[in-house]
Amino acid sequence: MAELREKIDAEFENLEQVVQELPQADALHKLSSLELNGVAVLVHNFYNGVENILKQIARSQSLKLTDGPSWHRDLLGSSRAAGVVSDHTAERLKEYLGFRHLFSHGYAFNLEKERLVPLAAELPQTLQQFKKDIEKAVQRLAGE
Repeated sequence: MAELREKIDAEFENLEQVVQELPQADALHKLSSLELNGVAVLVHNFYNGVENILKQIARSQSLKLTDGPSWHRDLLGSSRAAGVVSDHTAERLKEYLGFRHLFSHGYAFNLEKERLVPLAAELPQTLQQFKKDIEKAVQRLAGE
């Protein structure tokens, strides 16, 4: 359990750094395309960190992680079903998952500012909600 805690804490440190690197919400609408591409990288990094934590928890419970093109969606769904993340948090994270897919499989010049800006602006609150859910899950695992 201590090893799991260390890995999760390290990921949360990285996620907090992502939040620190983000421009303030009110400045997001004023950014150039190149600056918005940098924000897109941070939003993508955020979801990668979320997935890293969810994978660590799944492994600690000896849950089988799926392979194939839907593994990202499956990981979020199984984490929701197992109570690792709340329904509210899972719904919020679905938006980041969808963005991750577009970012990974598209071109930077096709990024939609209308989709990116709200995700970036809401990322700090989403991270705090995710942290609360993970803390509850880790405490529950420690009690098992």
